[in-house]
Amino acid sequence: MTATATADSVALAKVYASIDALVAFAERNLGLDERDADWTRNNIFALFGLDSYDAPVASIASSPADETADAESAYAYPDALIADFRAVATEAGLFDPDEGPVYADIIMGLLSGTPSSIEDSFEEEEGTDGGMEAMHWFYRYCVANNYVKKAVLDKNPRFDSHGLVVTINLAKPEFKNMKKAAAGNAVAGGYPKCTICHENEGFAVRNKRTLRTIPVTLGGEPWFWQFSPYGYFHQHGICVNMEHTPMHVDRDTFGHLLDFVDRFPGYFLGCNAALPRIGGSVLAHDHYQGGGELLPMHKAATWAAFAVPGYPDATVEILDWPGTAVRVVSKNRDSIIEVSDKIRLAWQQYDDAAANIASHDADGSRQSAVSPSAIITDRGYEMSLIFRNNAVSEEFPEGIFHAHPEFWPIKQEPVGLIEAQGLFILPGRLIGQLGVIEDALAAGEPLPASVSGFSLEWDELSAALNGNRDRDAIHAAVQDELGSVCERILGNTAVFKTKEQTRTFLKDLGFIES
Repeated sequence: MTATATADSVALAKVYASIDALVAFAERNLGLDERDADWTRNNIFALFGLDSYDAPVASIASSPADETADAESAYAYPDALIADFRAVATEAGLFDPDEGPVYADIIMGLLSGTPSSIEDSFEEEEGTDGGMEAMHWFYRYCVANNYVKKAVLDKNPRFDSHGLVVTINLAKPEFKNMKKAAAGNAVAGGYPKCTICHENEGFAVRNKRTLRTIPVTLGGEPWFWQFSPYGYFHQHGICVNMEHTPMHVDRDTFGHLLDFVDRFPGYFLGCNAALPRIGGSVLAHDHYQGGGELLPMHKAATWAAFAVPGYPDATVEILDWPGTAVRVVSKNRDSIIEVSDKIRLAWQQYDDAAANIASHDADGSRQSAVSPSAIITDRGYEMSLIFRNNAVSEEFPEGIFHAHPEFWPIKQEPVGLIEAQGLFILPGRLIGQLGVIEDALAAGEPLPASVSGFSLEWDELSAALNGNRDRDAIHAAVQDELGSVCERILGNTAVFKTKEQTRTFLKDLGFIES
Protein backbone atom coordinates (compact mmCIF):
# COMPACT_ATOMS: atom_id res chain seq x y z
CA MET A 1 0.00 0.00 0.00
CA THR A 2 1.39 3.44 -0.88
CA ALA A 3 1.94 6.24 1.58
CA THR A 4 -0.70 8.23 -0.29
CA ALA A 5 -3.35 5.73 0.73
CA THR A 6 -2.37 5.65 4.38
CA ALA A 7 -1.29 9.14 5.32
CA ASP A 8 -3.43 12.19 5.91
CA SER A 9 -3.67 14.30 2.73
CA VAL A 10 -2.89 17.52 4.59
CA ALA A 11 0.23 15.97 6.11
CA LEU A 12 1.29 14.70 2.69
CA ALA A 13 0.80 18.14 1.17
CA LYS A 14 3.34 19.45 3.68
CA VAL A 15 5.73 16.66 2.69
CA TYR A 16 5.41 17.53 -1.00
CA ALA A 17 5.95 21.23 -0.28
CA SER A 18 9.02 20.38 1.79
CA ILE A 19 10.48 18.24 -0.98
CA ASP A 20 9.76 21.01 -3.50
CA ALA A 21 11.69 23.43 -1.28
CA LEU A 22 14.66 21.06 -1.11
CA VAL A 23 14.70 20.56 -4.88
CA ALA A 24 14.54 24.33 -5.38
CA PHE A 25 17.42 24.74 -2.92
CA ALA A 26 19.44 22.22 -4.90
CA GLU A 27 18.76 24.08 -8.15
CA ARG A 28 20.06 27.29 -6.63
CA ASN A 29 22.94 25.98 -4.55
CA LEU A 30 23.95 22.47 -5.60
CA GLY A 31 24.05 22.79 -9.37
CA LEU A 32 20.94 20.65 -9.94
CA ASP A 33 19.98 21.15 -13.59
CA GLU A 34 16.32 22.13 -13.89
CA ARG A 35 16.06 19.46 -16.57
CA ASP A 36 16.79 16.91 -13.84
CA ALA A 37 14.42 18.41 -11.27
CA ASP A 38 11.42 16.14 -11.99
CA TRP A 39 13.64 13.05 -12.20
CA THR A 40 15.27 13.90 -8.86
CA ARG A 41 11.96 14.70 -7.20
CA ASN A 42 10.56 11.36 -8.40
CA ASN A 43 13.54 9.52 -6.94
CA ILE A 44 12.74 11.07 -3.58
CA PHE A 45 9.07 10.15 -3.95
CA ALA A 46 10.10 6.56 -4.67
CA LEU A 47 11.74 6.28 -1.25
CA PHE A 48 8.31 6.54 0.38
CA GLY A 49 5.93 5.29 -2.31
CA LEU A 50 4.53 8.78 -2.84
CA ASP A 51 2.30 9.02 -5.92
CA SER A 52 -0.21 11.85 -5.32
CA TYR A 53 1.98 14.86 -6.06
CA ASP A 54 0.17 17.90 -7.43
CA ALA A 55 2.81 20.11 -9.02
CA PRO A 56 2.48 23.81 -8.16
CA VAL A 57 1.64 26.21 -10.97
CA ALA A 58 4.60 28.52 -10.24
CA SER A 59 8.05 27.42 -11.29
CA ILE A 60 10.02 26.08 -8.36
CA ALA A 61 13.27 27.38 -9.84
CA SER A 62 11.94 30.94 -9.78
CA SER A 63 11.03 30.88 -6.08
CA PRO A 64 12.56 33.50 -3.77
CA ALA A 65 16.12 33.27 -2.48
CA ASP A 66 16.69 30.89 0.42
CA GLU A 67 15.95 32.26 3.84
CA THR A 68 18.66 29.89 5.05
CA ALA A 69 21.39 31.70 3.13
CA ASP A 70 23.71 33.79 5.26
CA ALA A 71 24.14 37.06 3.40
CA GLU A 72 27.42 37.92 5.16
CA SER A 73 29.23 34.65 4.52
CA ALA A 74 27.38 33.69 1.30
CA TYR A 75 26.89 30.22 2.77
CA ALA A 76 23.61 28.52 1.96
CA TYR A 77 22.55 26.39 4.91
CA PRO A 78 20.08 23.57 4.24
CA ASP A 79 19.51 22.91 7.95
CA ALA A 80 16.12 24.61 8.27
CA LEU A 81 14.81 22.88 5.12
CA ILE A 82 16.07 19.51 6.32
CA ALA A 83 14.55 20.03 9.77
CA ASP A 84 11.22 20.95 8.20
CA PHE A 85 11.28 17.87 5.98
CA ARG A 86 12.07 15.58 8.90
CA ALA A 87 9.26 17.10 10.96
CA VAL A 88 6.52 16.89 8.30
CA ALA A 89 7.65 13.44 7.10
CA THR A 90 7.53 12.14 10.67
CA GLU A 91 4.10 13.72 11.10
CA ALA A 92 2.94 11.95 7.92
CA GLY A 93 4.26 8.63 9.24
CA LEU A 94 6.87 8.17 6.52
CA PHE A 95 9.54 7.28 9.07
CA ASP A 96 10.27 7.34 12.79
CA PRO A 97 11.97 10.41 14.28
CA ASP A 98 15.22 8.52 14.96
CA GLU A 99 15.45 7.64 11.25
CA GLY A 100 15.51 11.32 10.29
CA PRO A 101 19.31 11.67 9.94
CA VAL A 102 19.49 8.67 7.60
CA TYR A 103 16.75 9.95 5.32
CA ALA A 104 18.24 13.45 5.37
CA ASP A 105 21.53 11.93 4.18
CA ILE A 106 19.75 9.93 1.48
CA ILE A 107 17.85 12.93 0.14
CA MET A 108 20.77 15.35 0.25
CA GLY A 109 22.84 12.70 -1.52
CA LEU A 110 20.24 12.56 -4.30
CA LEU A 111 20.23 16.35 -4.55
CA SER A 112 24.04 16.61 -4.71
CA GLY A 113 26.05 16.46 -7.91
CA THR A 114 27.93 13.33 -8.87
CA PRO A 115 31.62 13.13 -7.92
CA SER A 116 32.61 13.61 -11.56
CA SER A 117 30.48 16.74 -11.93
CA ILE A 118 31.94 18.20 -8.72
CA GLU A 119 35.45 17.48 -9.96
CA ASP A 120 34.68 19.09 -13.33
CA SER A 121 33.25 22.20 -11.66
CA PHE A 122 36.26 22.44 -9.34
CA GLU A 123 38.69 22.23 -12.24
CA GLU A 124 36.74 24.87 -14.15
CA GLU A 125 36.74 27.15 -11.11
CA GLU A 126 40.46 26.59 -10.56
CA GLY A 127 41.26 27.23 -14.20
CA THR A 128 39.39 30.54 -14.10
CA ASP A 129 40.12 31.90 -10.62
CA GLY A 130 42.90 29.77 -9.14
CA GLY A 131 43.22 27.05 -6.56
CA MET A 132 42.08 29.00 -3.51
CA GLU A 133 38.88 30.27 -5.13
CA ALA A 134 38.17 26.71 -6.23
CA MET A 135 38.62 25.51 -2.65
CA HIS A 136 36.29 28.23 -1.35
CA TRP A 137 33.70 27.14 -3.93
CA PHE A 138 34.09 23.51 -2.92
CA TYR A 139 33.71 24.34 0.77
CA ARG A 140 30.53 26.34 0.14
CA TYR A 141 29.21 23.37 -1.82
CA CYS A 142 29.94 20.94 1.02
CA VAL A 143 28.13 23.25 3.44
CA ALA A 144 25.15 23.53 1.09
CA ASN A 145 24.85 19.76 0.60
CA ASN A 146 25.06 19.28 4.39
CA TYR A 147 28.25 17.21 4.47
CA VAL A 148 29.99 19.99 6.39
CA LYS A 149 27.77 20.69 9.40
CA LYS A 150 28.72 24.35 9.54
CA ALA A 151 25.57 25.49 11.31
CA VAL A 152 26.47 23.04 14.09
CA LEU A 153 30.12 24.09 14.09
CA ASP A 154 29.17 27.75 14.45
CA LYS A 155 27.58 26.91 17.83
CA ASN A 156 30.79 25.53 19.31
CA PRO A 157 32.21 27.87 21.97
CA ARG A 158 35.53 29.36 20.86
CA PHE A 159 37.78 31.98 22.46
CA ASP A 160 41.42 33.11 22.69
CA SER A 161 43.33 32.59 25.90
CA HIS A 162 47.04 32.51 26.79
CA GLY A 163 48.05 32.82 23.17
CA LEU A 164 45.97 29.78 22.21
CA VAL A 165 42.58 29.20 20.64
CA VAL A 166 40.29 27.12 22.84
CA THR A 167 37.20 25.44 21.42
CA ILE A 168 34.62 23.12 22.91
CA ASN A 169 33.37 20.71 20.26
CA LEU A 170 29.76 19.77 21.00
CA ALA A 171 29.58 17.16 18.24
CA LYS A 172 32.89 15.32 18.55
CA PRO A 173 32.93 12.17 20.72
CA GLU A 174 35.57 12.08 23.44
CA PHE A 175 38.24 9.39 23.04
CA LYS A 176 40.40 9.37 26.16
CA ASN A 177 43.15 7.28 24.60
CA MET A 178 44.31 6.32 21.13
CA LYS A 179 43.09 2.73 21.42
CA LYS A 180 39.52 3.98 21.84
CA ALA A 181 40.00 6.56 19.10
CA ALA A 182 41.28 3.88 16.71
CA ALA A 183 38.31 1.66 17.61
CA GLY A 184 35.98 4.56 16.91
CA ASN A 185 37.47 4.90 13.44
CA ALA A 186 37.60 1.19 12.63
CA VAL A 187 35.40 -0.35 9.95
CA ALA A 188 33.95 -3.81 10.34
CA GLY A 189 33.67 -6.03 7.29
CA GLY A 190 36.72 -4.88 5.38
CA TYR A 191 35.04 -2.40 2.99
CA PRO A 192 36.07 0.32 2.97
CA LYS A 193 39.30 -0.61 4.72
CA CYS A 194 39.04 2.42 7.04
CA THR A 195 36.94 5.52 7.64
CA ILE A 196 38.97 7.78 5.33
CA CYS A 197 39.46 5.54 2.28
CA HIS A 198 38.25 7.06 -0.97
CA GLU A 199 35.67 4.25 -1.23
CA ASN A 200 33.70 6.05 1.51
CA GLU A 201 32.52 8.59 -1.07
CA GLY A 202 28.77 7.97 -1.30
CA PHE A 203 28.92 4.88 0.95
CA ALA A 204 25.41 4.43 2.35
CA VAL A 205 26.33 2.16 5.25
CA ARG A 206 28.26 5.00 6.87
CA ASN A 207 25.84 7.76 5.77
CA LYS A 208 28.44 9.21 3.41
CA ARG A 209 26.07 9.83 0.51
CA THR A 210 26.91 13.54 0.54
CA LEU A 211 30.69 13.10 0.80
CA ARG A 212 32.49 14.56 -2.20
CA THR A 213 36.25 14.72 -2.81
CA ILE A 214 38.64 16.33 -5.25
CA PRO A 215 41.83 14.76 -6.66
CA VAL A 216 45.22 16.09 -5.57
CA THR A 217 48.64 15.09 -6.85
CA LEU A 218 51.44 14.97 -4.26
CA GLY A 219 54.89 13.82 -5.22
CA GLY A 220 53.51 12.65 -8.55
CA GLU A 221 51.10 10.26 -6.79
CA PRO A 222 47.29 10.36 -6.51
CA TRP A 223 45.80 11.72 -3.28
CA PHE A 224 42.46 13.38 -2.62
CA TRP A 225 41.07 16.17 -0.46
CA GLN A 226 37.86 16.20 1.53
CA PHE A 227 36.49 18.61 4.08
CA SER A 228 35.79 17.42 7.61
CA PRO A 229 32.08 17.31 8.48
CA TYR A 230 32.76 18.55 12.02
CA GLY A 231 35.89 20.59 11.33
CA TYR A 232 37.97 22.03 14.14
CA PHE A 233 38.69 25.33 12.35
CA HIS A 234 37.83 27.23 9.15
CA GLN A 235 37.75 24.96 6.11
CA HIS A 236 39.36 22.09 8.00
CA GLY A 237 39.96 19.06 5.81
CA ILE A 238 42.19 16.07 5.18
CA CYS A 239 44.37 15.12 2.24
CA VAL A 240 44.38 11.34 1.88
CA ASN A 241 46.53 8.89 -0.03
CA MET A 242 44.43 7.01 -2.60
CA GLU A 243 46.31 3.89 -1.52
CA HIS A 244 45.43 2.43 1.89
CA THR A 245 48.97 2.56 3.27
CA PRO A 246 50.14 3.30 6.83
CA MET A 247 50.90 6.84 7.99
CA HIS A 248 54.57 7.78 8.00
CA VAL A 249 56.77 10.86 8.01
CA ASP A 250 59.87 10.75 5.80
CA ARG A 251 61.76 12.98 3.41
CA ASP A 252 58.98 12.73 0.81
CA THR A 253 56.48 14.06 3.34
CA PHE A 254 58.03 17.53 3.21
CA GLY A 255 57.76 17.59 -0.58
CA HIS A 256 54.14 16.50 -0.38
CA LEU A 257 53.27 19.36 1.97
CA LEU A 258 54.98 21.88 -0.30
CA ASP A 259 53.20 20.49 -3.37
CA PHE A 260 49.90 21.14 -1.63
CA VAL A 261 50.59 24.70 -0.46
CA ASP A 262 52.05 25.55 -3.88
CA ARG A 263 48.64 24.76 -5.36
CA PHE A 264 46.60 26.15 -2.45
CA PRO A 265 48.79 28.90 -0.95
CA GLY A 266 46.13 30.16 1.45
CA TYR A 267 45.99 26.85 3.31
CA PHE A 268 48.36 25.10 5.66
CA LEU A 269 48.94 21.36 5.50
CA GLY A 270 50.53 19.25 8.21
CA CYS A 271 50.97 15.73 9.46
CA ASN A 272 50.66 13.93 12.77
CA ALA A 273 53.77 12.19 14.01
CA ALA A 274 52.46 8.77 12.88
CA LEU A 275 53.06 7.14 16.25
CA PRO A 276 50.50 5.86 18.77
CA ARG A 277 49.48 8.02 21.76
CA ILE A 278 50.54 11.36 20.24
CA GLY A 279 47.65 12.10 17.90
CA GLY A 280 46.40 10.58 14.70
CA SER A 281 43.52 8.16 15.21
CA VAL A 282 43.75 6.66 11.72
CA LEU A 283 47.36 5.54 11.66
CA ALA A 284 46.51 2.79 9.17
CA HIS A 285 45.99 5.23 6.29
CA ASP A 286 48.45 7.90 5.21
CA HIS A 287 46.88 11.35 5.38
CA TYR A 288 47.52 15.00 6.20
CA GLN A 289 45.40 17.70 7.84
CA GLY A 290 45.03 21.32 6.93
CA GLY A 291 42.72 24.12 5.97
CA GLY A 292 42.09 27.81 5.64
CA GLU A 293 43.14 29.17 9.02
CA LEU A 294 46.62 29.85 10.35
CA LEU A 295 46.92 28.37 13.83
CA PRO A 296 48.62 30.11 16.77
CA MET A 297 51.94 28.28 16.35
CA HIS A 298 52.18 29.44 12.74
CA LYS A 299 52.20 32.99 14.09
CA ALA A 300 54.48 32.36 17.08
CA ALA A 301 57.44 34.67 17.61
CA THR A 302 61.03 33.53 17.16
CA TRP A 303 63.13 32.91 20.28
CA ALA A 304 66.41 32.26 18.44
CA ALA A 305 67.52 31.87 14.81
CA PHE A 306 70.24 29.81 13.14
CA ALA A 307 72.02 29.71 9.81
CA VAL A 308 72.55 26.32 8.17
CA PRO A 309 75.97 25.61 6.63
CA GLY A 310 75.55 24.59 3.00
CA TYR A 311 72.12 26.20 2.77
CA PRO A 312 72.67 29.98 2.78
CA ASP A 313 69.07 30.63 1.76
CA ALA A 314 67.61 28.81 4.80
CA THR A 315 67.02 29.87 8.40
CA VAL A 316 66.02 27.67 11.32
CA GLU A 317 64.10 29.34 14.15
CA ILE A 318 63.33 28.16 17.66
CA LEU A 319 59.76 29.17 18.38
CA ASP A 320 58.67 30.98 21.50
CA TRP A 321 56.18 28.23 22.16
CA PRO A 322 55.16 25.96 25.09
CA GLY A 323 55.86 22.81 23.07
CA THR A 324 59.18 21.97 21.43
CA ALA A 325 59.06 23.35 17.90
CA VAL A 326 61.35 24.83 15.27
CA ARG A 327 60.61 26.53 11.98
CA VAL A 328 62.58 26.19 8.74
CA VAL A 329 62.25 29.21 6.44
CA SER A 330 63.40 29.51 2.84
CA LYS A 331 62.17 30.54 -0.58
CA ASN A 332 63.91 27.43 -1.94
CA ARG A 333 61.90 24.19 -1.90
CA ASP A 334 64.98 21.99 -1.97
CA SER A 335 66.50 23.79 1.00
CA ILE A 336 63.29 23.42 3.01
CA ILE A 337 63.18 19.68 2.30
CA GLU A 338 66.87 18.99 2.96
CA VAL A 339 67.12 20.99 6.18
CA SER A 340 63.82 19.66 7.52
CA ASP A 341 64.92 16.11 6.85
CA LYS A 342 68.27 16.69 8.55
CA ILE A 343 66.41 17.77 11.69
CA ARG A 344 63.94 14.88 11.42
CA LEU A 345 66.64 12.23 11.17
CA ALA A 346 68.61 13.70 14.07
CA TRP A 347 65.57 13.87 16.34
CA GLN A 348 64.51 10.31 15.57
CA GLN A 349 67.87 9.06 16.89
CA TYR A 350 68.20 11.45 19.84
CA ASP A 351 68.52 10.03 23.35
CA ASP A 352 68.81 11.83 26.68
CA ALA A 353 68.11 9.66 29.72
CA ALA A 354 68.25 12.65 32.07
CA ALA A 355 65.40 14.27 30.13
CA ASN A 356 63.42 10.98 29.87
CA ILE A 357 63.94 11.00 26.10
CA ALA A 358 64.45 7.56 24.57
CA SER A 359 64.36 7.35 20.80
CA HIS A 360 63.41 3.64 20.97
CA ASP A 361 61.72 1.44 23.55
CA ALA A 362 63.10 -1.78 25.04
CA ASP A 363 61.79 -3.76 22.07
CA GLY A 364 63.53 -1.48 19.59
CA SER A 365 60.38 0.29 18.39
CA ARG A 366 60.82 3.93 17.47
CA GLN A 367 59.34 6.45 19.91
CA SER A 368 60.38 9.79 18.42
CA ALA A 369 59.06 11.59 15.34
CA VAL A 370 58.30 15.06 14.07
CA SER A 371 54.95 16.61 13.17
CA PRO A 372 55.57 18.90 10.18
CA SER A 373 53.31 21.72 9.02
CA ALA A 374 53.82 23.89 5.92
CA ILE A 375 52.59 27.36 4.99
CA ILE A 376 53.58 30.04 2.48
CA THR A 377 54.21 33.59 3.71
CA ASP A 378 55.95 36.70 2.42
CA ARG A 379 59.21 35.11 3.61
CA GLY A 380 58.70 32.07 1.41
CA TYR A 381 58.03 28.53 2.59
CA GLU A 382 57.78 27.95 6.33
CA MET A 383 58.00 24.38 7.60
CA SER A 384 57.24 23.99 11.30
CA LEU A 385 58.58 20.85 12.97
CA ILE A 386 57.13 19.79 16.32
CA PHE A 387 59.27 17.29 18.22
CA ARG A 388 57.19 14.43 19.63
CA ASN A 389 57.94 11.34 21.71
CA ASN A 390 55.45 8.70 22.85
CA ALA A 391 57.44 6.97 25.59
CA VAL A 392 55.57 5.78 28.69
CA SER A 393 56.68 5.20 32.26
CA GLU A 394 55.29 3.78 35.47
CA GLU A 395 54.44 7.31 36.59
CA PHE A 396 52.92 8.26 33.22
CA PRO A 397 51.44 5.12 31.62
CA GLU A 398 49.52 7.21 29.03
CA GLY A 399 52.72 8.97 27.97
CA ILE A 400 55.56 10.92 29.56
CA PHE A 401 54.96 13.73 27.06
CA HIS A 402 51.16 13.52 27.31
CA ALA A 403 48.74 15.68 29.28
CA HIS A 404 49.53 14.90 32.91
CA PRO A 405 46.76 13.40 35.09
CA GLU A 406 46.01 16.60 37.02
CA PHE A 407 44.74 18.09 33.74
CA TRP A 408 42.61 15.13 32.65
CA PRO A 409 39.33 16.65 33.86
CA ILE A 410 39.88 19.24 31.12
CA LYS A 411 41.55 17.05 28.51
CA GLN A 412 42.69 13.45 28.58
CA GLU A 413 42.77 12.81 24.83
CA PRO A 414 46.16 12.68 23.10
CA VAL A 415 47.45 15.97 21.75
CA GLY A 416 47.58 15.76 17.98
CA LEU A 417 48.79 18.06 15.24
CA ILE A 418 46.05 20.68 15.55
CA GLU A 419 46.32 21.08 19.31
CA ALA A 420 50.12 20.97 19.23
CA GLN A 421 49.81 24.04 16.98
CA GLY A 422 47.69 25.83 19.54
CA LEU A 423 44.05 25.14 18.71
CA PHE A 424 42.58 23.01 21.48
CA ILE A 425 39.48 20.88 20.98
CA LEU A 426 37.93 20.22 24.37
CA PRO A 427 35.08 17.77 25.03
CA GLY A 428 31.45 18.87 25.00
CA ARG A 429 30.88 17.56 28.55
CA LEU A 430 32.72 20.66 29.81
CA ILE A 431 29.75 22.89 29.01
CA GLY A 432 27.69 21.30 31.78
CA GLN A 433 30.59 20.72 34.17
CA LEU A 434 31.91 24.27 33.93
CA GLY A 435 28.37 25.57 34.30
CA VAL A 436 28.10 23.75 37.63
CA ILE A 437 31.43 25.25 38.73
CA GLU A 438 30.39 28.77 37.70
CA ASP A 439 27.10 28.43 39.59
CA ALA A 440 28.90 27.32 42.75
CA LEU A 441 31.41 30.17 42.53
CA ALA A 442 28.59 32.68 42.05
CA ALA A 443 26.72 31.28 45.05
CA GLY A 444 29.80 31.17 47.28
CA GLU A 445 29.38 27.42 47.74
CA PRO A 446 32.10 24.73 47.98
CA LEU A 447 33.15 22.62 45.00
CA PRO A 448 30.15 20.40 44.13
CA ALA A 449 30.67 16.65 44.45
CA SER A 450 29.57 16.10 40.83
CA VAL A 451 32.69 17.96 39.63
CA SER A 452 35.05 16.99 42.41
CA GLY A 453 37.72 16.05 39.87
CA PHE A 454 38.21 19.73 39.08
CA SER A 455 39.87 20.55 42.41
CA LEU A 456 42.98 22.03 40.77
CA GLU A 457 40.92 24.33 38.56
CA TRP A 458 38.64 25.20 41.47
CA ASP A 459 41.50 26.24 43.72
CA GLU A 460 43.07 28.35 40.99
CA LEU A 461 39.76 29.98 40.11
CA SER A 462 38.99 30.72 43.75
CA ALA A 463 42.38 32.37 44.20
CA ALA A 464 41.99 34.42 41.02
CA LEU A 465 38.47 35.61 41.86
CA ASN A 466 39.21 36.26 45.55
CA GLY A 467 35.54 36.19 46.50
CA ASN A 468 34.25 38.06 43.44
CA ARG A 469 30.83 36.60 42.59
CA ASP A 470 30.13 38.67 39.50
CA ARG A 471 28.96 36.32 36.74
CA ASP A 472 30.92 38.01 33.95
CA ALA A 473 34.08 37.99 36.04
CA ILE A 474 33.60 34.30 36.83
CA HIS A 475 33.06 33.38 33.19
CA ALA A 476 36.15 35.36 32.15
CA ALA A 477 38.18 33.63 34.86
CA VAL A 478 37.01 30.21 33.67
CA GLN A 479 38.08 30.99 30.12
CA ASP A 480 41.44 32.20 31.38
CA GLU A 481 41.84 29.03 33.42
CA LEU A 482 41.07 26.83 30.43
CA GLY A 483 43.71 28.64 28.39
CA SER A 484 46.20 28.29 31.23
CA VAL A 485 45.57 24.54 31.52
CA CYS A 486 45.93 24.06 27.77
CA GLU A 487 49.20 26.00 27.82
CA ARG A 488 50.47 23.73 30.59
CA ILE A 489 49.37 20.64 28.66
CA LEU A 490 51.49 21.84 25.75
CA GLY A 491 54.32 22.17 28.24
CA ASN A 492 53.75 18.53 29.21
CA THR A 493 54.17 17.51 25.57
CA ALA A 494 57.43 19.46 25.20
CA VAL A 495 60.33 17.02 24.90
CA PHE A 496 62.80 19.79 25.74
CA LYS A 497 61.62 21.61 28.85
CA THR A 498 63.84 24.61 28.17
CA LYS A 499 64.62 26.44 24.95
CA GLU A 500 68.30 26.17 25.80
CA GLN A 501 67.99 22.41 25.25
CA THR A 502 66.57 23.04 21.78
CA ARG A 503 69.43 25.46 21.12
CA THR A 504 71.98 22.80 22.10
CA PHE A 505 70.28 20.23 19.85
CA LEU A 506 70.51 22.55 16.82
CA LYS A 507 74.09 23.58 17.57
CA ASP A 508 75.07 19.92 17.75
CA LEU A 509 73.77 19.62 14.18
CA GLY A 510 76.25 22.28 13.14
CA PHE A 511 73.72 25.09 12.87
CA ILE A 512 75.11 28.55 13.68
CA GLU A 513 73.12 30.93 15.85
CA SER A 514 72.58 34.26 14.13
